[in-house]
Amino acid sequence: MADLINQIRFYHFISGVLHQQQSDPLCSNCKAFANTVKRMKENISELKSGHVEKMPALPGEMLHILEEAQDKIGRIKTFEDAVGQKKAGNCRLPEGVCFIKLSKAILDKI
Repeated sequence: MADLINQIRFYHFISGVLHQQQSDPLCSNCKAFANTVKRMKENISELKSGHVEKMPALPGEMLHILEEAQDKIGRIKTFEDAVGQKKAGNCRLPEGVCFIKLSKAILDKI
């Protein structure tokens, strides 16, 4: 149950990051952003169908923040022709640093 709750908390966190970064001129046009939005939409749907529906004991506030995360991510628009901003020479963050990828990497630690 703790793993599921931590996953839900992650999706709530990443939904905020993605929501904020959609107004960033580089992130919003980056392939990493578009790929992450797509993957998070898929992951939340899988989580809900595979685990949440089978766990009626899940606290109501966790269900609420998962729904909120799904709604927030679902409203994010991405560009089909997005390009990697670092590879294009536009993003000047240090090598190995990406606001989106670093945020997404948290899920691998849970």
